[in-house]
Amino acid sequence: MKTLALTAALLAATPALAVVESSVNLSLGGSAEKRSVIYDCESHEPLTVTYLNAAPNFLAIIPITDDETGLTDDVVFVSVLTASGARYEAGSFVWWNKGTDATLHDEREGLDAAPLLECAERIETP
Repeated sequence: MKTLALTAALLAATPALAVVESSVNLSLGGSAEKRSVIYDCESHEPLTVTYLNAAPNFLAIIPITDDETGLTDDVVFVSVLTASGARYEAGSFVWWNKGTDATLHDEREGLDAAPLLECAERIETP
């Protein structure tokens, strides 16, 4: 059985922002898969998303930049039930991918708001 350690930096809500690191160890069975996918996004630099698939845990690790501080941290998204595609949530953020297309939404903006990012998986052919 493989063990994977996830490390994510979290911003503490204090007058002077501090970076706090936290680790989580996941035991991965024999059928576990770790896959990194590069997405090309409109008006944004390429985005690398790491997917960890180890039933019943399905996670996506996505670098999110805080608009106020400019700091980028890896955020762990957890899969949730959906009728189509794969939907991952972390706080108010939703990463939704279907086929080679993906979007990042902030639900605080409202259900009808445009996505923060619209991306397409980079397909590299030899």
